[in-house]
Amino acid sequence: MERRETSVATILDGKEIAGLIREEAKSDLDVLDQHGIKLKLTVVLVGDDPASATYVRSKERVAGEVGLDSEIIRLQSDTTQAELLGIVDRLNQDDSVDGILVQLPLPKHIDEDAVLDKISPEKDVDGFHPISVGRNVSGMKGAVWPCTPAGIMKMLRLKGIETEGRHAVVVGRSNIVGKPMAMLLLEANATVSMCHSRTKDLAAITKQADILVVAVGRANMITSEHVKQGAVVIDVGMNRVDGKLTGDVDFASVEPVASAITPVPGGVGRLTVATLMLNTLKLGATRRKQYELIQR
Repeated sequence: MERRETSVATILDGKEIAGLIREEAKSDLDVLDQHGIKLKLTVVLVGDDPASATYVRSKERVAGEVGLDSEIIRLQSDTTQAELLGIVDRLNQDDSVDGILVQLPLPKHIDEDAVLDKISPEKDVDGFHPISVGRNVSGMKGAVWPCTPAGIMKMLRLKGIETEGRHAVVVGRSNIVGKPMAMLLLEANATVSMCHSRTKDLAAITKQADILVVAVGRANMITSEHVKQGAVVIDVGMNRVDGKLTGDVDFASVEPVASAITPVPGGVGRLTVATLMLNTLKLGATRRKQYELIQR
């Protein structure tokens, strides 16, 4: 077995980074407020899924902390697709609303794609609309990236972790995390490899990574044998094992190998809601033609 030196990894504290992101959002919202501009985020929650309800309460709380107006539209689980589409259309037309988020998952009788496609790209704070995806991939302005990968990139920048010229490996190919994560790393001048459930000899590829991002939804899938000495390891996984939240990375075995690593809980998950505030800010200021007031 390959001998590995023991290192002390930097723990990338999601609470700390999320706090910095919230401070940035609050600062910019204060600037807009001084110019008489108040932005608003509307979240639509259908049904009574406990996890979704928790996420929505978190979004409402953080919006209040940074000075962003928020509205929660709570609908019964038997709400029809036509009714939901009508609500989204009304929000599209409401000039006071700057960001629209329909909380997923939706009840099984509702077509998620149809609902997400209905959201105006100019108010698509999740960055899921096909037009938003196309704008981002082609390098056009006017769209935001999905919150989790955007939050990860913000964390790398704030912690001074260099991406240019480094080999980044993304494990997972979802439209929400894996694919946009790879594009953002590529945009930041990393050399990017993507792996997934069909990848053969996964460890042979992940051990090449200077930056390893894991988002597959399999508890403790990545161990020390998958990680190069000194790699930065970003764990996006959130899995319940024996009632406890754990990531896709076996933290105990990987932490001595990595130079920096995110914990679960307390890592990437905290960044998503904070980044949602920045996405709403960017879309709202752009739509109101005031983005130059906050452009960094």
